[in-house]
Amino acid sequence: MSIETTASSAPDPEWEQFVTDHTGGLIEVRWKDSDTPLTATSTPLAVNAPDPMGDLPLVPAWVRTPTGWRARTEVARVNSVRAFRRWVRRQTTEHGHTAQLARGLRRTAVWIQGIEGTQVAVAKHEARRAHHDYRAARWAHDKRLVPGKEKDRRRADMDRASAASTSAMASYKKARNEARTKRAIRGAAALAPVAAAEGAGLYLAGGPGGLLATGSVLAALTWIGRRTTAGELYTDRTAKIGDGDRMTEEMVNRAYRDARVIASDDVLKLLTPCTLTADGTAWQVQFELPSGIPAAKALGAQAGLANAFGVSVQQISQVKGEREDRIKLRVSLKLPFSSKPQPGPLLAAEQVNLWREIDMGVSLRGEFVKVSWVERSGLFGGEPGSGKSSGANDLLLAAALDPTVPLYLADGKGGADITPFESIAAMFDTDGDPAKLLAILKHIWEVEIPFRRALAKEHGSRKLTEQMAAVDPRVCLAVLLVDEWSSYGAAADVKMRQEMERLLRLIVQQGRALGIITLCATQKPDSDSVPTGIRDILSIRWAMRCMTPEASDTILGKGYASAGHNAQQILKSQRGVGILLSGEAAEPELVRSHYYDDDEVAAILQRAHALRQGAGTLPEATILDHLIQAATGTGRGEVTRAEAFAYLAGVDAQYARRDEESDAQYGSRVGKLLAAAMAADGVELEAVKVDTADGKTSRGYRLDDLLAAR
Repeated sequence: MSIETTASSAPDPEWEQFVTDHTGGLIEVRWKDSDTPLTATSTPLAVNAPDPMGDLPLVPAWVRTPTGWRARTEVARVNSVRAFRRWVRRQTTEHGHTAQLARGLRRTAVWIQGIEGTQVAVAKHEARRAHHDYRAARWAHDKRLVPGKEKDRRRADMDRASAASTSAMASYKKARNEARTKRAIRGAAALAPVAAAEGAGLYLAGGPGGLLATGSVLAALTWIGRRTTAGELYTDRTAKIGDGDRMTEEMVNRAYRDARVIASDDVLKLLTPCTLTADGTAWQVQFELPSGIPAAKALGAQAGLANAFGVSVQQISQVKGEREDRIKLRVSLKLPFSSKPQPGPLLAAEQVNLWREIDMGVSLRGEFVKVSWVERSGLFGGEPGSGKSSGANDLLLAAALDPTVPLYLADGKGGADITPFESIAAMFDTDGDPAKLLAILKHIWEVEIPFRRALAKEHGSRKLTEQMAAVDPRVCLAVLLVDEWSSYGAAADVKMRQEMERLLRLIVQQGRALGIITLCATQKPDSDSVPTGIRDILSIRWAMRCMTPEASDTILGKGYASAGHNAQQILKSQRGVGILLSGEAAEPELVRSHYYDDDEVAAILQRAHALRQGAGTLPEATILDHLIQAATGTGRGEVTRAEAFAYLAGVDAQYARRDEESDAQYGSRVGKLLAAAMAADGVELEAVKVDTADGKTSRGYRLDDLLAAR
């Protein structure tokens, strides 16, 4: 047996290809003692190319892209301009670099002078006193009319004073010499680095080196004088996040003092450092308020804080922590939700389980906000055009993609928001007809709720759960939407309005545990839009932009506007943005609902229709529904009998033409079938003259008449 081997000096094609792919040809590799390069290409390094060999672990991705360099250059330019402006403002204060240099020189001189001067002064004073005592003793001795013994005593005193004077003078000279020596040493210590820096600079780089060394010395003296006499360091007291400045502890304290949240002598206790979020879009910090200051005071100071930080009110987000004295502050660098919304998650969802949490929107932090609607009900409100319909669509579209969930939809404003759901809705009203809404409420109260109550009893429980639905296909959730209650109330008489209100309240109260999710939406948040007795028991609240703080409180609850959760502060440009109180968090939060345009809604509902058709949960269409579909499909707003027969033939085989039938026989037979089907559904509608596709006239039905007969 023989084994084939390859010489170690031979090229390896696989390795050559690997190196070429991951270096872009910029690295030329040659075999030892060979002039032949393995790679000779000059292809540029791929932008954001992967780094499989781990050679560049510390190099950020932006340095490898022209766009990244341009963005960094622009940021650097803006920051440089702002830094220069702050430097100019600083020079007029005691923290100016000239003032710092003067303090540095003065403090250096004081250090060189030292404290030995005090000792010298004391020694000098002692020498003067000793010499004065000696002179006094000598004068007393020199008197001639003094007895002999007294003369001897005075001579002894003079000698002692002379010795003390000599000793004091020696101590003074010694202290003076020691002071001069120490000052010389400190002076040399201070000047040696200066001389060394200047000498090295001049020696190594000549004149420019000397200038650089001089600048270094001045910078060192400026650093020595950085603190004022009172010990204060420089802080830009006008620094604001809106001007591009970083958040600091001093800035946060100043902002809350300026906003009158804390007193001038109070200090916030920071529990976390002031940090920039991972995505670089906001500054955030958590702190503890001084004793006696409630969190509500801070939460109600949004406008003052926005002014202090130099941003808009919408950029300030405060959330009360787990304790009354703790606040989580977030200041966004730009206006939240100003960019175009990203595609909603339901576009990619094949099917939804409404028993689980569903995505209702995106928070300030860019995270999906998930809400559980099991045993819950909701109230969405806001001025016209604020985007409450898109918020309601998040729930309705998710429910549509759960084929087990029946939909009961009523739109009091007569708009087209729920029209796309007609084909899959169990019952609906798009005309604002109070009689139709009353019929929907009666069906739920008299049919749905008794059936669901019996199911719960059968399973030995007081409520329906996901575990029951897993073993019993009859157990499911249901969604009831009532949009613009006030429109229904205005169109109904007093008795009908009271009956509708009674039924809706009972459905919200008792249907919650039986899997019925009730959602009320309104453009005019007041007691007329949603009766107080019903509004108070709706648990999930979403306040889009409102005209007044009172309207915001009508949706969220009394006191939320004064606590900083005021939907009036939402900008008109922030469509679909609202304050969501889901009950999952301690405080409401600003959330933007997912937005789906008409084409996206149609695509999702087409998928929902297929799911329900496959599951056998599509509502049974009446003959009138088929005629409406046929009339809509012509595009003329009307349909001839022949076109209606052709459409019905595709729905039910009995409407198809038989082989042996003539035109008259087919028209007579199918006409009788259609009349019988309409009579069975209680529809009284006569055929009228309509236009055909080629401009002639024939017998048929107008779309308006069909809709009116529904």
